[in-house]
Formats: sequence, C-alpha cells, structure tokens
Amino acid sequence: MEINTHRNRRFISLLFLLLLSCFFSICCSSEDDFSQLPPITPINRDLYHTSDALMEEIEALVNRHQDRLHMETFQSTNKGYHAELNVVTYCRNRTAIDDKSKFRILLSFGQHSRELITSELALRILSILSEEQFLPKMDPLLLNKALEKIVIKVVPLENLNGRKKVEAGDLCERRNGRGVDLNRNWSVDWGKKEKDFDPYEENPGTGPFSEPEAQLMRKLSMSFEPHIWVNVHSGMEALFMPYDHKNTTPTGLQSQKMRVMLETLNHLHCGDRCVVGSGGGSVGYLAHGTTTDYMFDVARVPMAFTFEIYGDEKASSRDCFKMFNPVDHSTFNRVLNEWSATFFAMFNMEAHQMNDLQESTPFNMDHLISIDDYLNGYLIERKNRYGQKKEFIDLGLQEIRTYFRLFLLSSVMLMFMFCSRIAKSNRSHLPSISL
Repeated sequence: MEINTHRNRRFISLLFLLLLSCFFSICCSSEDDFSQLPPITPINRDLYHTSDALMEEIEALVNRHQDRLHMETFQSTNKGYHAELNVVTYCRNRTAIDDKSKFRILLSFGQHSRELITSELALRILSILSEEQFLPKMDPLLLNKALEKIVIKVVPLENLNGRKKVEAGDLCERRNGRGVDLNRNWSVDWGKKEKDFDPYEENPGTGPFSEPEAQLMRKLSMSFEPHIWVNVHSGMEALFMPYDHKNTTPTGLQSQKMRVMLETLNHLHCGDRCVVGSGGGSVGYLAHGTTTDYMFDVARVPMAFTFEIYGDEKASSRDCFKMFNPVDHSTFNRVLNEWSATFFAMFNMEAHQMNDLQESTPFNMDHLISIDDYLNGYLIERKNRYGQKKEFIDLGLQEIRTYFRLFLLSSVMLMFMFCSRIAKSNRSHLPSISL
C-alpha cells in the first residue's frame, strides 16, 4: 500500500513538471512571436495636425479670406450621441453662393477616422483656394477663370468623434464615435453582409441614416444639389466611380463621361498607376450602403466619385497609421501636391465643359431631365413601390434610350430646316440695301 502511494506521488510530480514545462515553453514561444511582430507606427505630430488644431487653422484661414470663404457648423443628436459637421464654402463672390447657375462641387474628407492624410489634403486645397499656397505647374489666370464659375463645399473632417478615438491611441479605428462605419450607413443596398463581413470594420448601424453624421451629410447634399461629389479616402491609390455594391458601372453617356474624366486625371496626375473603375469591381470586395452609391442613384449627382489617395501595401495590417498615411516628409508632401493638382485639374475640366455648354445652348438647361435620368428615376420609383431589388434588362433600356435620342435629334434637325426656309422666304421679300 505504501509503495503504491509513493508511485502515485511520483506520477503526480512528474505530471506537474510536464505541465509546467509545457506552460513555460508556450509562454516563451508567445513572447518570441510577439517580439517578432512589426512595430506599430505612432502618429507623426511633425506632419499631422490634431483634429482641434486642424479646425482652428481652417477657421483662421476662413477669417483671413472672408471675401471667398465661409464656414458653417451643423449639429445633430441621436439617442444621446452628438455629432457636428463643419462645412467650408468657397465662392469667388460671397453673394453668389446660392447662384444655381454656378457649377457646384461637394468634397468630403475624413469619413474614416484613421485616414488622417485626407483631412490634411482638405486643408491644402483650402489654402490654395485662398491663394495662400499655389500649385507650381498650373496657370493662375486659367485657374482663376475656372474658379469664377464654381461653388465648392468642403467637409474637412466628417468623422470628428471617430478621429478623437484615433488620437487617443486606437489607430485602427475607422468607425464613428459609437462604432458605426459611416460609409455603410446610407440607404442604397444597406445592411447586406458579405461572407467576410467584419463588424469592427463595416458595422452599418441599426438602419440607414441611423448616425447623425450621415444625416447631416444627406441634408447638405439635398440643399446644395452638387454636380460633382468626391468622397476622399486612403488605403490605396484609386479613382472610383459607382458602383460599390455591385461589380458593374452605370450605363449611358454620363458613365462614359465619368470614366473619361478619371482616366484623364489618372494619366495627368497619377502617372497611370491609380486603379480606375467601379469600387465594387476594382477594390476586391463589395461595399453596401456607401455614400457614393447613394449620391449617384438617389441624390442624382451627375458625377459621383471616391478617390483613394494613398496606401502602403507593405505595411502590417496591425500598423494602421502607416498603412493609411504617409509617415515621412517627402511622401507626405508628394501626396498632397499630386492630389491637390488632381482636384484643381478636375475643377478646370468641369468649368470648361460648363462654359462650352452655356455657349452652345441659348436657354437654361438646369431644369431639363435627360432620358437617362428619366428612365432611371422611373425604375427607381417602381423598385421602391413594390419593395423589390431586381436588376432590370439593360439591353432593352439601351434600345429605348437610343431610339428616343434619334427621335429628338430628328425633330431638332427638321425644326432647324423649317426655320431656315422661313428665314430665306422672308429675306426674299425684303428690299435690298446698298452701302
């Protein structure tokens, strides 16, 4: 009996030592693995403003140039969660801000809180608009002529509450102050989840526009009625057009115009290295409930874009600041210079297109609705009425548009010929005048 007890004690001691050695080996290997992980890059305060310092500098810039810059602050609260939105308006003549004959551009930066570089670009663009900074390779006379025809609204920091969380140390946070991704909180295809859905990255909220930030942006877009919308992000270099929630681009002339503009900007200022196309077809995953899809499909913004201005593909997935933001002076300045030039080239292109349109058209076209807009609106109304989400047959729709355009073109030509005949007939009855 005593021998068995001794054996049991020896067995228990050996088992304890075995477990203890396993525990230490696991701990040591974990420590080794942890030591081998790449370091996390902190925010470079020599390059990046805090959110408070950024808005203070923008406010001071506005105060120095009240002849062309104006800032407003909008606020909203939902279930105890409060958000505010600062909007800077640029117009060469302050009294013409509400002039609907001007070309209207709406730009949003900092929707995802970890993408600090986007808000720095907003500050750079505003500094150039105020003429405190200049683009080295752009003709100032040509630029000023273009800017006379434009009203630009800039949201420098859409996600202020989320940005505060990043500044407090959560460098991978992209959502707002209560954990909702603002670029998934809009109504087009809201709430659909892909197989790799990650709520930390893509939480769409409790419903479309549940977040005050999205509510404020929607009100701003409805009141301003922009011709161009650009949502500025970082994570890669890309020039995206709709759609984000499906692997297609819109059909029709307007889609072709968007693509031509993006390809031109890519060639001129991105060195042909930017990805161009639909977000859903190019980024590698589908995104549902995005702002750009809403702006194009529901708000009917003629040109709706998402610009991705920087990304470090070699950075570790846990090193979020480095992944989404330049960390050295040369790259930081290159990104701001190149993308500022991209935006001002876009302003120039659209101002000249608008000028050509006004010169060739003797009447106001603001209230005209194209056949594309009419048919798209018709289909959207039917989809809403019956609560269905179906893809319509593009081929038949294209044929209807084509025949309608031919009909309109024929009618215009016949009317022109008829008016010409009348004019000639009247001239034949007038007395000749010699000088």
